Amino acid sequence: MKRVLGVALGVLTAIGGFLDIGDLVTNAVVGSRFGLSLAWVVVVGVVGICVFAEMAGRVAAVSGRATFEIIRERLSPRMALANLGASFLINLLTLTAEVGGIALALQLASDVHPRLWIPVAALAVWLVVWRVKFSVLENVTGLVGLTLVVFAVALFLLGPDWSALARDALQPAVPAAEPVPTYWYYAIALFGAAMTPYEVFFFSSGAVEEKWSVQDLGQERLNVLVGFPLGGILSIAIAACAAVVLLPLGIEVTSLSEVVGPVALAGGKLALAVVIIGIVAATFGAALETALSGGYTIAQFFGWSWGKFRRPAQAARFHLVVIVSLLVGVGVLMTGVDPVKVTEYSVVFSAVALPLTYLPILVVANDPQYMGEHVNGKVLNGVGMVYLVIILLASVSAIPLMFVTGAGA
Repeated sequence: MKRVLGVALGVLTAIGGFLDIGDLVTNAVVGSRFGLSLAWVVVVGVVGICVFAEMAGRVAAVSGRATFEIIRERLSPRMALANLGASFLINLLTLTAEVGGIALALQLASDVHPRLWIPVAALAVWLVVWRVKFSVLENVTGLVGLTLVVFAVALFLLGPDWSALARDALQPAVPAAEPVPTYWYYAIALFGAAMTPYEVFFFSSGAVEEKWSVQDLGQERLNVLVGFPLGGILSIAIAACAAVVLLPLGIEVTSLSEVVGPVALAGGKLALAVVIIGIVAATFGAALETALSGGYTIAQFFGWSWGKFRRPAQAARFHLVVIVSLLVGVGVLMTGVDPVKVTEYSVVFSAVALPLTYLPILVVANDPQYMGEHVNGKVLNGVGMVYLVIILLASVSAIPLMFVTGAGA
């Protein structure tokens, strides 16, 4: 039973990682403009994050040490510091987007301006990080977030032309109305949304906090192979709903209300209530993950005491990083910046920073000093190297495409 319940960590990582505000918005935007012609990117992203997370989780389970503790030892100080800087800044941008996502979701439920919800959302995240047990955090947020399956239910209720959707997904082509650079810009955005680094930092650090060992490698792989593909399936369902309802009407997604519009059309007020609950849970779970990941990365790198199991007095600097990160996110959002825009930029910059976070994990997972007999096998290394090339191409292309396309406009 303990092993079955342990899958909750993987589910939470998927719901709060694959289905955070970045994925919700990006998939809906892509579906409303490109149909399912970019569904292949979600598949590529699912496989990539499975490879990435499996290596990170295995490193944590075998070595009993967190990601940045080993990175600091294994890499040169300059590269390790570059890794830390890129990871923390992207994490901070993502945290800002997630807090904004909570506020937008609460606006849908209450019709209260999101700026009033922003400090409330950040305070709630801090209270949960400070007071709620890790197991409760996993189970409650993960299970409630699973209500986002309503997107898949809504897709069936909409009664789409399944053959047309399948043809669009299996024979991808750039729509005539969209420029080729814009198509590839959103491909990179989708890829970045799938492989945001905080997912892996949270997953591996959570494994250390729960004291995983070599005996838990089976559970670790089950978490990866259940959680992330589940998030990928629901991601495609979000894009498909937008493709069925919004694309024919020429409606582009610019707010969260357009993301949930197809669900409300298919299932009425009840489905709308369910999807709002799911979005609040998913974005709240992602905000918890990113807040904790910010503390994890800094504390692990500098060798501070860290962990959610430790009281603030026992890990003061770790908790201080979490608090400061939340305050920075609130400060940025209170300037009036559009949380949807922050989200769009966060997924693209995640793709830019991926090489600095992915390569060290790949290196450590091949180091027998840390991994012993549990180093990567030939097949996993082959797949890992293929993804390293993909990640490098996405990273190099992201900024030029952002300028050329006007950030996908």
